[in-house]
Amino acid sequence: MQEIIRIENLSKSFKEVKAVKELSFSVNEGELFAFLGVNGAGKSTTISIMCGQLKKDNGKVFINGFDIDNDKNSIKRNIGAVFQNSVLDKALNVYDNLKSRAALYGISGKMFEKRLDEISNMLELHDLHKRTLGRLSGGQRRRVDIARALVHDPKILILDEPTTGLDPQSRKKVWDCLAQLRKNRNMTVFLTTHYMEETADADRVLIIDDGRICAMGTPLELKNKYSGDFVSIYGISEAEVQMLKRPYEKIVGGYRLFVNDTAQAVELIMRHGELFGDFEITKGRMDDVFLAVTGKQLLGRN
Repeated sequence: MQEIIRIENLSKSFKEVKAVKELSFSVNEGELFAFLGVNGAGKSTTISIMCGQLKKDNGKVFINGFDIDNDKNSIKRNIGAVFQNSVLDKALNVYDNLKSRAALYGISGKMFEKRLDEISNMLELHDLHKRTLGRLSGGQRRRVDIARALVHDPKILILDEPTTGLDPQSRKKVWDCLAQLRKNRNMTVFLTTHYMEETADADRVLIIDDGRICAMGTPLELKNKYSGDFVSIYGISEAEVQMLKRPYEKIVGGYRLFVNDTAQAVELIMRHGELFGDFEITKGRMDDVFLAVTGKQLLGRN
């Protein structure tokens, strides 16, 4: 895989507060990379430095081969960013918002119309062009925010909590759009989120706390390392569950047993096959991983 983002020993302080401490990681082209942490962990500081909005104290930042110390303008052309708070003009319609954004990159006339048509097809915006931004729903505005970030055809899309405050249907619409971008354009997506289920399809997850990396890996690797599995068993009595000598809790129609890993679950089932007529094995959740690694919980869990 080709590396498209590389961060080396990045540090940033605000007076006495050390927001980012010797942070080092890389992101491959086409990855969905989830960057997780509670508020104040250093996520927004890192993103602001990557986007050229904030000056770092120490370290190196490379975006698509460009050094942020020498090629800030080139880096800005390679990045499209969607922040939690929209920067679009609510008084303008969608068309004018995107047209003014494109003009900043020298995109106008037929070039703009072609680009607008491409983005509108991807994000289903054609019916919204003449509508004032302030009259759109939250999900529609978020799709326009993404369109704004894509108008100059960047290689990397940075999303800072893109679905916070959206209803489930709007969140699904946003994620469907992102899936199409990754599939059709090999877009690299760098994501922060408070919704742990949104990390399920990430290629890799980095958990940051107090400005430092706590854990990094695929969701499966992290769940295997920091979270146990669950065996839900149905149609037996509590006395029978107690015979299994595993921690458990009552659930609707049965009991949930806690095991260290899938191998232990299989061993338990093989040893007590007569009790496991109706069961299912479930991997641990990313919520459990985050809590195990940081001792904290992310907000926004559904």
